[in-house]
Amino acid sequence: MTDLPLLKVLSKPDIAKRMVKWVVKLSKFDIQYESRGPLKGQVLVDFIVDLTPKQTSINEDFKWSFLVYGASNPKGSEAGIILEGPNGVHLKQALCFCFKASNYQVEYETLIIGMLLAKEMGVSRLMVKSDLQLIVGQITGGFQAKDPHLSLYLNYVKTLAESFSTFNLIHVPIDQNS
Repeated sequence: MTDLPLLKVLSKPDIAKRMVKWVVKLSKFDIQYESRGPLKGQVLVDFIVDLTPKQTSINEDFKWSFLVYGASNPKGSEAGIILEGPNGVHLKQALCFCFKASNYQVEYETLIIGMLLAKEMGVSRLMVKSDLQLIVGQITGGFQAKDPHLSLYLNYVKTLAESFSTFNLIHVPIDQNS
């Protein structure tokens, strides 16, 4: 379904060579074109209702969690965040960093961005799952941060953690952090 005039474009006899090739290639498939039709206002209302957390009492907060995954290689760094909320709400964020960084730095950057996202969503109770045991150990106090860059990240994460009423960070195996 589309709101683009593909049927008109592909059925014109006076189209350019390049379009003729596509018409020939696509003609062997049974493609049907249907108009998408107008969106009704109720769709937007339903969307907002689905994302609004339902609370049973004024003081009760839902516990949100997010998975952190970051990877770095000589070509660049990328990361992903999945923020899971009540009622099956999943907010996904893909990140690409334009600076050289170690896997640990990328993991910290991703953790910070996820915490800021959760804070912006008004989350007060947060559980974070990470597959890098060193980062989890540094934040929970089991390991020391000897690298000066990682110490700066660690201090900032601890400061951000204080803005949540409950903040838990747990280590999960990499196969459970997909």
